[in-house]
Amino acid sequence: MGRWRPPREPGSKYITPEGYARLEAELRALWARRHDVVKALSAAAAEGDRSENAEYIYRKKELRGIDGRIRYLQKRLPDLQIVDTIPSDRNRVFFGARVTLEDDAGEEHPYRIVGPDEFDADPRYISVDAPVARALLGKALDDEVTVRLPEGEATYWIVGVSYERKGLNHGDTGGTAF
Repeated sequence: MGRWRPPREPGSKYITPEGYARLEAELRALWARRHDVVKALSAAAAEGDRSENAEYIYRKKELRGIDGRIRYLQKRLPDLQIVDTIPSDRNRVFFGARVTLEDDAGEEHPYRIVGPDEFDADPRYISVDAPVARALLGKALDDEVTVRLPEGEATYWIVGVSYERKGLNHGDTGGTAF
């Protein structure tokens, strides 16, 4: 019998257009993969004794994992809110911002604030629910930010904020891709 765990508190429902497209592509790929796994499972089941059939057992576990992820994505995708607007004050940090922080040692750390469903796509992406992102939201360029981290407090200065995106025409937002 497994250990009971309370349900996880759901993360923010915000997502970038790129993140939403990535999750939709993952769902389509999972359905295609599921089709192949079901075929292999059927072939393994036809071999006879299932209790000692490693291929059958492996495919059942694989199918269970695929079905779990499909179920999660089918429930999560309709609830997500795509944030595709650029705020009028581009010197403040909001969802989707690319932020460059400078620490006490003068090292720069670039981040992009994204939804909890997409922060693992790039090591510089941080979830809007993360302590660093929460401390940054609403702050402006050149502000000092103190963040409580597991290893103690850290102080950063916001040295860059941008909202440039590929394919959008917003006058002065040319340059790097969002």
